[in-house]
Amino acid sequence: MNTNSERLWTKSFVQLTLCNLLLFTGLQMTLSTLPVYAEGTLHASSVQISLVTSLFALSAIASRLFAAKAMEKGGRNLLIFLGLAISLAAVTGYYWSGTIIVLLLMRMLFGIGFGMASTAFPTMASDVIPIRRMGEGMGYFGLSTSLAMSAGPLIGLSLLQGPGFGSLLLSTGLALAFILPLGYRLTKGLPANHKEPVPVSAPGPKGSVFRKLFIPCLLNLLLSISYGGLLGFLALYGQEVHLDHIAYFFLFNAVAIVIIRPVSGKIYDRFGPAALLIPGSLFIIGGLMLLSFAASTAALFPAAICYGIGFGSMQPALQTWMIQSVDARQRGMANGMFFNSLDLGVAIGTMLLGSVALYNSYAVMYRYSALAPLLLLAIYIIILTVQRRNRTVLSGFSNK
Repeated sequence: MNTNSERLWTKSFVQLTLCNLLLFTGLQMTLSTLPVYAEGTLHASSVQISLVTSLFALSAIASRLFAAKAMEKGGRNLLIFLGLAISLAAVTGYYWSGTIIVLLLMRMLFGIGFGMASTAFPTMASDVIPIRRMGEGMGYFGLSTSLAMSAGPLIGLSLLQGPGFGSLLLSTGLALAFILPLGYRLTKGLPANHKEPVPVSAPGPKGSVFRKLFIPCLLNLLLSISYGGLLGFLALYGQEVHLDHIAYFFLFNAVAIVIIRPVSGKIYDRFGPAALLIPGSLFIIGGLMLLSFAASTAALFPAAICYGIGFGSMQPALQTWMIQSVDARQRGMANGMFFNSLDLGVAIGTMLLGSVALYNSYAVMYRYSALAPLLLLAIYIIILTVQRRNRTVLSGFSNK
C-alpha cells in the first residue's frame, strides 16, 4: 500500500540530490585536473602528483571524524555552510598557488571543507528516504555522486585544455556557490533534528558499530583503489598512449552509470548486496584490463561501460548496506565511514599506483590496479561461504 510516507521523490529528496551532485561535481572537476596542472605548470614529480590527491583524501577523512560527531548533535546546518565556505576559500587559493607546497596546503583545506559537507547531505538523504525503499532511494541519490565522478573530470579536463586553469576554477567555485541558496532553503524546510520515523533498536556501543561496518568499509576501500588510479593518472595515461580524447572515458562511464543505477537499487532491495558485488567486481576487472590495452578512442567505450556498470552498481550497494547496519541515529557515522573508506582507498590507490608507474608504464599500472577488485571479490566470496556454513550449522542444531 502506497501512502504519503512511502513517497521517495519529495522536494527535500530532490534538493538533497541536486546539492550532492553540485558538491561532487565541484570536487571532481579539480580532482582529475590538478595532477595535470601540477606536472605541467609546477613541474611536480610523480610522488608530489600523488600527494595532490592523497592529501586531500586524508584531510577529508580527518574532517569527517568531527562531522559525524556534529551530526549526532544536530549540527548539520553548521557543517553544510562552514564546509562550503572553507571549500570555496580553498578553490580561490588554487589560483594563487605558485608552488607545489601551497597547492598541497590548499588541497588539505579543501579536504576539510568537503569532508564536512559530504557527510551532511547523504545522512540527511537517508533520513528522508522511506526505510522500505532505502536501496532504491540511495541508488538514485548515489547516482548524483557517480554522475559527478564521471561528468566532473570530463568537464574539468575540457576546461583545462580549452579556456584554461582560471576558467576551471571559476566554474568549480560557481558549482559550490550555487549550493548555498539550495542548502539554505533545504535546512529551513526540515526540522533541525528530522529523522525518518522507523522502528529501530537501541544503539549499541560504538565498538559494535565499527564491527558491523568493518567489512563493507574494507570492500569499499578496495573498490576505491582502482578509482584513485583513474583520477590521478588517466590524463597522463592518455598522453603516454597519444589519446587526445581520453576524457571520453568519463563520458562513457557516466552513460553506463545512468543506465545501471535505477536497476541496481531495486536489485539490492530484492536480493541484497551479493547480487551486485560479485558481478560488479568482474565488470570492474574487465574494464581496467580493457583500458590498459586501449589504443584508440573507440577502445575506451567498452572499457568505460564495463567499469561504469561495475562501479555504478557496487558503490550504492555498499553505502546502503552500511546505512541499514546501524541505528537511525548513527547514520551520520555510517556515511562518514563510507566516504572515509572511499577517500582512503583513493589515497592508497594514488600512492601505490603512482609508485608502480615510476617503474612501469601507466598501462601496466592499470593492470596491477585490477588486483584490488579481484581481492575484493575473493574476500566477499569467503565471507559469504563462512556465513552460509554458520547458518547451516545453526539450522542443524535447531532441527535436533
